[in-house]
Amino acid sequence: MTEGTGASLPRASSATTIFRGPFLSPASRPSSVWSPPVPPFSVSGSHNGSSSALPLPIQKKTIPSTRLREKLTLQDKPWLARKKPALERASKWVTFAGILLGFAIAALIAFRGYNDVRMLTSSQLCLVLDDEFNGGSLDTNTWSMDVELGGYGNGEFEMTTNSANNVYISNGQLYIMPTLTSDSISGGYGAVMNGATYTLDGCTASNGTTTSGNSTTTSNSTSSSGPSSNPCTAVSSASAGTVINPVMSGRINTRGKKSIKYGKVEVKAKLPQGDWLWPAIWMLPVGNSSTNGSVAQGAGVYGPWPVSGEVDIMEARGNSPSYPAQGSNYVRSTLNYGPFASGSTPIATSAIYGWISTKRNSYADSFHVYAMEWTGSWMRFYTDNRLQAMVDISSISSKNTDSYFWNVAKFPSVAMNMSSGKYIVVEDPWSTAYGASAAAPFDQEFYLVIDLAAGGTSGWFPDNVGNKPWLDGSATAMRDFAGAQSTWSATWPSSADDRAFRIDYVKMWQLC
Repeated sequence: MTEGTGASLPRASSATTIFRGPFLSPASRPSSVWSPPVPPFSVSGSHNGSSSALPLPIQKKTIPSTRLREKLTLQDKPWLARKKPALERASKWVTFAGILLGFAIAALIAFRGYNDVRMLTSSQLCLVLDDEFNGGSLDTNTWSMDVELGGYGNGEFEMTTNSANNVYISNGQLYIMPTLTSDSISGGYGAVMNGATYTLDGCTASNGTTTSGNSTTTSNSTSSSGPSSNPCTAVSSASAGTVINPVMSGRINTRGKKSIKYGKVEVKAKLPQGDWLWPAIWMLPVGNSSTNGSVAQGAGVYGPWPVSGEVDIMEARGNSPSYPAQGSNYVRSTLNYGPFASGSTPIATSAIYGWISTKRNSYADSFHVYAMEWTGSWMRFYTDNRLQAMVDISSISSKNTDSYFWNVAKFPSVAMNMSSGKYIVVEDPWSTAYGASAAAPFDQEFYLVIDLAAGGTSGWFPDNVGNKPWLDGSATAMRDFAGAQSTWSATWPSSADDRAFRIDYVKMWQLC
């Protein structure tokens, strides 16, 4: 400003302006300019020029209780000085002793349960048959072939042949291979359905029956619903409703060559895939005579089938696991028996059976071991060490007591004779009073049968289930099956490894 004006321009104050840190209470405000806190330590060697780091948390000491002025002494805890009663002291040890006793009892139960499992040891068994199929052909000293087309008592739709197309050995395994008849006979599918006559080469049934030779057939299935009444010849006729068996397959047995009374049977096999295929490993009684062919199949010690019994070690179906009546993810074991010959009364057969299943795949995917152990006191069936059925016969051992299987079956007291129409008394044919054992009829020599069937009218494939193309009671059952050939044959794999019933080995031991 110009002097003499009497006024002066304002000037900056000489007082110092203090900037206080925000968010601080008045009592804690510093007297200087606020700055961030400095960490109590620094880290050197930083590549970005920073020399500071966040501080580690400081562990706080335990704060003493404010309710106690000082630590309690023993005088302040008189209950510690008081001697516990004997019962109270003992209860602790009784508790521990009870726990230890419980473990000991559990171990004893497990040990006794393990020892009580009925198993046959190697020292109890004498080898009768061990065939691993390492040769180029079937061993005729062990096996015989059934060559027939009569249905084998089940109204089956296949014919079993001696052809190398159906039974052969490859890569150390036995193959029982189902094929279409239309691929093998003159005239093809048309001949199967009408206007042809087919005679089975090498048929093992003689004189039009199935009760001689190496046949394991019960009857010749003369019913109108079953296959040809002649087990060696088939005639196809559209007007008569008959056909030539549309499937060719195989069936082998050890009758007259290898058999056991009590022991063990073990077969390692891979099951076939394909709708209406029926693989089986089973046993039948040898008969009263050791001469092969002198006695019909099933005519064992106690009479014709099923009086002398049948042992099914393994039966299955080739249908996929989605089949509602147990497909290839199920296998089944069965004991069949009855007080009368088949067809004589409505109560001919009873059965004891068990089965197991697999949820993630099927028994046609790989090889499995199917086995039976058999004594006069018990029978056990299992697959890959998984128990399917256990029959304890030891509960009946007196010669004055009726047989175990008679009591289990609970047959009625009377039944109608199918031929006379009169009622007859149902008696125990295996009573121990007649000299049989409690295991009768399963107390005699049995031989082994392995086969692959197709379809049938026995009920193994229930009617109206899984798009079944025939009815068991129909007079044209096999013709209806043959008429649907394009449908069911499409489910059969083209590869023999998947379609065939493949046997890796067969072993049989006699109880020494």
